[in-house]
Amino acid sequence: MESSPQSNTVLTVLQEEQPSIPGGACAMTVLIELPPGDPGTPPHRHAGPVFGYMLEGEMIFELEGEPERVIRSGEAFWEPGGDVIHYQAANNLKDRPSRFVVVMMCLPGEPMLTLVGEEELRRRQDRRAPRP
Repeated sequence: MESSPQSNTVLTVLQEEQPSIPGGACAMTVLIELPPGDPGTPPHRHAGPVFGYMLEGEMIFELEGEPERVIRSGEAFWEPGGDVIHYQAANNLKDRPSRFVVVMMCLPGEPMLTLVGEEELRRRQDRRAPRP
């Protein structure tokens, strides 16, 4: 944590990454709200990196090549985007909503999110980490 001698403001670094950002990218900030037990968006990918912060609740988070994990309120997360499949962003709580904010780097005129079809999921199944 750092504070300024002129102010009582405290800055806490939650995460630091060095992502590859597509040329000409624009940034989009999005609030995502998941109802209790919601499975979230089906497997998908993003054109550029995504940085997120869990505001409330818990999310089951799974990226290609990484085991699924639970992100809890107050935790930061990121995904590199590009070719990496984002398998899960599900509400881990059956009795409460979950909310998080993401900042996505997007290419102008291209979709921020592209769903991945069943055939591609089958072809790449060896890249998915073992599931619990």
